[in-house]
Amino acid sequence: MAAALESRWSKPRIFEAYLNLVHFRGEIQGIGAAAQVLFGKSPAGLDAAESEVLAAFLPEPGAGMPHLLARACARAHRSGAVSCEAVRMAASRLGDHDAPREEPLAPQLAETLLGGAGERVQTTLDAHLQRLVRDTLRVRLAGLASHNVRDGAVLVVDNASGDVLAYVGSSGALSRAAAVDGVRARRQAGSTLKPFLYELAIERRYLTAASLLDDSPLNLDTGTGLYLPQDYDHEVKGLVSARTALASSLNVPAVRTLLLTGVEPFRNRLRMLGYEGLTQDGSFYGYSLALGSAEVSLWEQAQAYRTLARGGWFSPLRLRMDAPHVAARRLLPAGASFIVSDMLSDPSARAVTFGLDSHLNTPFWSAVKTGTSKDMRDNWCVGYSSDYTVAVWVGNFEGDAMHDVSGVSGAAPVWHDVLVALQRGRARSPSSPPSGVEPADIRFTPALEPPRREWFLAGTRMTRVRAIPVRSRVARLLSPANGMIVAIDPDIPLRAQRIPVRAQGASAGMMIRYNDSILGPASQALFLTPVPGAHRLALLDAQGRELDRAWVTVR
Repeated sequence: MAAALESRWSKPRIFEAYLNLVHFRGEIQGIGAAAQVLFGKSPAGLDAAESEVLAAFLPEPGAGMPHLLARACARAHRSGAVSCEAVRMAASRLGDHDAPREEPLAPQLAETLLGGAGERVQTTLDAHLQRLVRDTLRVRLAGLASHNVRDGAVLVVDNASGDVLAYVGSSGALSRAAAVDGVRARRQAGSTLKPFLYELAIERRYLTAASLLDDSPLNLDTGTGLYLPQDYDHEVKGLVSARTALASSLNVPAVRTLLLTGVEPFRNRLRMLGYEGLTQDGSFYGYSLALGSAEVSLWEQAQAYRTLARGGWFSPLRLRMDAPHVAARRLLPAGASFIVSDMLSDPSARAVTFGLDSHLNTPFWSAVKTGTSKDMRDNWCVGYSSDYTVAVWVGNFEGDAMHDVSGVSGAAPVWHDVLVALQRGRARSPSSPPSGVEPADIRFTPALEPPRREWFLAGTRMTRVRAIPVRSRVARLLSPANGMIVAIDPDIPLRAQRIPVRAQGASAGMMIRYNDSILGPASQALFLTPVPGAHRLALLDAQGRELDRAWVTVR
């Protein structure tokens, strides 16, 4: 190893690496940490006497003060750069320091709770757990440093009491903005809002966990143009069950579910659950609300997921020991909450996206959801066991994107390590299904997914799920999408620019009308030459009745 280093690194580089890795006292590693902890300054600010004291640590970091002083004075005498008295004075500033000074355990929380000098507040935090969570976060973030990841935050909540047991607001020295409170800061939610969307759809009986949703290209007309949601891997899966769509975090089925529930009812449900940052009405967020375009905080995430963990019962989180315990009130029906928790706990259902071996799997029952915001600026992993809810955010406070880091590779390892440590020796089974929830052994025709036991709300139970053949589906226009805007390219001959016109489920006799004339049979592939202006396409049945329409603008 020495020969390899000598052949590739210069002496200054080797020495720099040594100074950054060497241990000084207790858990102090590196010259930067030693200078800061022992003398309260950066290495550049050390004087000759302080430098001699630090150098004296190196042969025996655990040596007592007499040994340390003797070694430092001997070094000073040999170098002649500083007197032994100056060394003694520098060492005296260390006191009887045999371990590094403890950094504040929860500085962001202290800023929030303490109003003035001398004030004392007793919190619900568990000091041992706080240290464990803080150190776990830092270790995992250090492993992601090459992927441009610096910041993170973790919140741990006791499900029964609502007490916050750990509140880690930042990554400390790893961060460029360590004073920012990542627990309270609002960031884009990514896919973490999907459980509440599916809960709403199941609660209103628009869907069951076995209902089939189409994961295929979707074009939606909005006030600002077309919205074309895509899955994370840019692939389409075809027909999938709602269970698979949620657990594997597929985007297009989530948007189709939002079309069932409506944007405004979903936005209202999120507000009811405590997502107070959603101050605009549903039209402001649009269809992208299903994919987490809204900004939320880690505090709000933990509070909402704890509600799911408790079968729909909500009570505010508690930080101060002198704060009263507020009586819980029901926000979500027990049946739909149970089914969604079961979907989020299913390793087989999440295998489509995450595989069978990921940090989302635990050796005990747990339900979990990840989220990744646009351009990989935010990673989330929020989930719960029977006893605890753990919420993790990973990203950069400055907003710059991470490099190839998703929720399952960024935030999930922290979530997994913390929850496993919490549950060690006390793993429990999931709660029993509430009244109004029925099991059934189901089969899919065709066999899109394996047979399984599924949970249903009373009155929605089924044993066979049949996919409607394409030829039997309602006929509609596939292309062009309603609201599409087409621009003519001046560098390409007009005869080479054509707009494809296609219909799905068309039968004999159906026709395509273009403005006021018939373009051709709907069962054939047709093409339009673009002409500037607004144009109306319509799908007509054999009797000339309009079945579907689309407006296209050519510029």
